[in-house]
Amino acid sequence: MKKNDWKERLNIVYSTNPDYQYITDEKEENETLPKQQQKLRVSIEKNHRGGKTVTIVKNFIGSDNDAKELGRLLKTKCGVGGSVKDGEILVQGDFKAKIIELLKNDGYTQTK
Repeated sequence: MKKNDWKERLNIVYSTNPDYQYITDEKEENETLPKQQQKLRVSIEKNHRGGKTVTIVKNFIGSDNDAKELGRLLKTKCGVGGSVKDGEILVQGDFKAKIIELLKNDGYTQTK
């Protein structure tokens, strides 16, 4: 797919300087640590969720795509829904023990 350069510069003021180089603020992707070095923490939360229980996996260090892939794996194995937001993987329901077991079987050895 062709990258549209003009969409990134929509609200930029025109410059008459011929040497001007437009600099974009591209967000750097974090490199995903190997599974053995990830120190994932699994917790259960009920607050601010309308009384519904959510299992949260925190401290994942890596790209958004890798976090979404891990979230998809956990949601599929538990048979429930969820999401990936702000570096946290949310799984609907109380699945703390099952998620810890799944993560350890997948190679995440430093999971608590």
